Amino acid sequence: MKYERLKSDIYRMGEYSIRSIKLEHMDAIRVWRNEQIDVLRQARPLTNADQQFYYHNTVLPSYSDPQTKLMLFSYFQNENLIGYGGLTNLDWINLRGEISFLLETSRSDKFEQEQYRYDFSIFLQLIKSVAFVELSLHRLFTETYEFRKLHISVLEQNGFMFEGRMRQHVRINGRFVDSLIHGCVKETNDV
Repeated sequence: MKYERLKSDIYRMGEYSIRSIKLEHMDAIRVWRNEQIDVLRQARPLTNADQQFYYHNTVLPSYSDPQTKLMLFSYFQNENLIGYGGLTNLDWINLRGEISFLLETSRSDKFEQEQYRYDFSIFLQLIKSVAFVELSLHRLFTETYEFRKLHISVLEQNGFMFEGRMRQHVRINGRFVDSLIHGCVKETNDV
């Protein structure tokens, strides 16, 4: 199954690939989301029922919707599922979308910084190609909590510019933290 707006179900770069998200990937994603809840816009741990509902009522309909608000992809290295992400808050009038990304928890560990840097950089290259070449989007953006220094540095190393700070925007573990906005505009040398 592929998104109606895309030519392919799979996009590759060396040993890495992204593919339209499938039901069989949802439980691993649920586990990772729950383990990394502090870096996500997620209010509570997800249940299996939550994931099933989300897949059947949000993800599946998005495949055939030409005006879909999201395109989610499973992320693989050598056919092993290592994460997921995609484009959310798609705006087809203004040709923009927000990037979402989550890597398997063990690859996100503070001791795996170089692995995270590499995995995230490849993902950004793949998703920028899908967004700018296939979908002809003009702009991509992200919202990242300020304490995610590694994540922010990878964004900036991959062409995303710091655009602003939303002060004390979210409360995590009883403490307010800032959210940082980064953006990337399609340039002829980006594709």
